[in-house]
Amino acid sequence: MPTAVLTDRERTAVQAYLRLLHTVRAAFDGPPDDGRPAVVPPAVLAEADQALARAGLAGNEEEFFRLLREWCPRA
Repeated sequence: MPTAVLTDRERTAVQAYLRLLHTVRAAFDGPPDDGRPAVVPPAVLAEADQALARAGLAGNEEEFFRLLREWCPRA
């Protein structure tokens, strides 16, 4: 259960990161495809980057991961 009170922008950044994390996990958990590396759609990466920047968390990963641990401890 979330314990931290996040701003809308912080919440958006955390949600974008979780979507990125789930996308990466799904890409690597899938069956191997002719030895090609797993691909993460650029739009998913861009969404996470933009959300971090809007929340003022770009370059402040320590604060971001603190918020993430408080809001979603099992991520």
